[in-house]
Amino acid sequence: MKKQNENGENKFYPAASEQTSCTASAKMINKAKKDGAETAFDRVASLKSCSFGSGGTCCRICSMGPCRVTETRTGVCGATTSTVAARNFVRMIAAGAAAHSDHAREVIFTFIAAAKGEVPGYEIKDDTKLHALAKTFDINVEGKDKNQIALELGERALAEMSKQQGEITLVKQAPKKRQERWREEGISPRGVDREIVETMHRTHMGVDQDYKNILLHGCRASLADGWGGSMLATELQDIMFGTPIPIRAKVNLGVLKEDEVNIIVHGHEPLLSEMIVAATRDPELVEQAKEAGAKGINLAGICCTANEILMRKGIPVAGNFLQQELAICTGAVDAMVVDVQCIMQSLPTVAQCYHTEIITTSSKGKILGATHMEFDHHNAIETAKNIVKRAIKNYPKRRKVDIPKEEIELVAGFSHETINYMLGGRFRASYRPLNDNIINGRIKGVVGVVGCNNPRVKHDYVHTTLVKELIANNILVLVTGCAAISCAKEGLLIPEAAELAGAGLREVCEAVGIPPVLHCGSCVDNSRILVAVSEIVKEGGLGEDISEIPAAGCAPEWMSEKAVAIGQYFVSSGAVVGFGVSFPTANSEIISDYLFKEIEETTGGKWFYEPDPVKMAKILIENIDKRRKALGIDREKERVLYDMEMRRELEIV
Repeated sequence: MKKQNENGENKFYPAASEQTSCTASAKMINKAKKDGAETAFDRVASLKSCSFGSGGTCCRICSMGPCRVTETRTGVCGATTSTVAARNFVRMIAAGAAAHSDHAREVIFTFIAAAKGEVPGYEIKDDTKLHALAKTFDINVEGKDKNQIALELGERALAEMSKQQGEITLVKQAPKKRQERWREEGISPRGVDREIVETMHRTHMGVDQDYKNILLHGCRASLADGWGGSMLATELQDIMFGTPIPIRAKVNLGVLKEDEVNIIVHGHEPLLSEMIVAATRDPELVEQAKEAGAKGINLAGICCTANEILMRKGIPVAGNFLQQELAICTGAVDAMVVDVQCIMQSLPTVAQCYHTEIITTSSKGKILGATHMEFDHHNAIETAKNIVKRAIKNYPKRRKVDIPKEEIELVAGFSHETINYMLGGRFRASYRPLNDNIINGRIKGVVGVVGCNNPRVKHDYVHTTLVKELIANNILVLVTGCAAISCAKEGLLIPEAAELAGAGLREVCEAVGIPPVLHCGSCVDNSRILVAVSEIVKEGGLGEDISEIPAAGCAPEWMSEKAVAIGQYFVSSGAVVGFGVSFPTANSEIISDYLFKEIEETTGGKWFYEPDPVKMAKILIENIDKRRKALGIDREKERVLYDMEMRRELEIV
């Protein structure tokens, strides 16, 4: 497709079908072009990435630069490619950890206020998980009501964020052998605030200039996120909003309604979106919508906010990261409400072509051209109702509406607790059936497929192609974030998808009644996968550490710094992790070799890079096979029929 750019030059843009494997998205990409709305799919075609920046060897931390360093040319200060690439990589970890952990901090503040009874609409819902987490923090619960326990837990959680000495409490959730390894290597994490500050200091000009030392601290900072900030956010959200259980809902742009007020929530923190769910069900506001000519109010989500309200409330999902502009292009979105992370600045510009009002709600995330309605947990219900009223008022301003028909069912909400329950029931909850089926080979291993979308690769295609390849080879897949939404749109998050799995995995899925691809939540909920793999270790029979079990992870369409933090905390916890699209240290052979090979000696995990989804699946399976062989479960054991004499020789232990 030929199109003139702003300089009047003719540029060729790929067809929409080459940019995405999602039919609904392709329709909206074409519609956006006709409507004169520029989207990320247009911009990526006209913008070349900087090879020095994408490969990690552009240094701009002082005014002597920026310096583009190579293996034969250092920066002005003498910094080599290994120093520059290590600094840039670890700064990405710090930024990603900061995003997750600042999310956690907001949750903790609200949690404390809920325990004090100061915030209408918020309460402690999961008493069982409250008591379990209180026990982990060594909080005495005798004679205390749930709000007293929650207050003490919230205050302890807040102190964890800035802990200066010693280990954060939740590392106790990891296998003992893993904890010992972290201590031996000096990377057991303190408070995430301290680790992030130290990262920024170490990577300042003229401080740490030993790449191994820099990367070692990167491990520590990432662990403070995975086993600290992210895990606290997940655990406290579950206690306050309810621990997810399997729930059916629908996904893709077809969930928008032509005859209803459509509100989309987009971002990552569920604090306001939970209240918007309640507001859209308020009879008075529903009546106002009908008075405006609509049949009702329809709420849908984009990105990780979508995952949060999906798995707890069954709210439909309009799409993932690269569909945020495309949802507006339907002409049916009356308000898009955003908070933090993964929100494109282009939204108000795209909205100008339609009638959609973009509403920002966080003091940390304002956008020029958007309406700002500040959210505070003390006035959450009032803010939510005012947002819904604005959307209703906007409904009559609609122009032509064109909503793709594509929508499909999914099943979400597979928390660690749910998996435990489904495998063993209320009284025998256990990972034993999972471990047994990994040992006997019906399930070859477990892979976490996580992360964002990236318009530099075909939208959704890499995720879904990879996942299909994995389940066909009897790999149980756990998904979070935008990867989960990609798989849902492909019909992989329903039990019927077991038909695409290998014989062994299919048999297990049909027996338990689960899909071969389990939705585990938003990107902050990758901590659920950490807990799950730790439980596999604790259950026994598959080694004593995460680095021994047949499990791996990948982010095949990654784009944000959060993905680097997530990937590194899995590597630091003993997992093999793959990236697609690009790798942030590609221009430094020394750093890449260290992350792809040598780091395994320190952490038991390592990175790899492979942009092709089929080849990535092959590498993941090869690493799982390697671990199965080390455990001695790589081949089916011969069945031995005991005669009477052999039985007499058996000893009872």
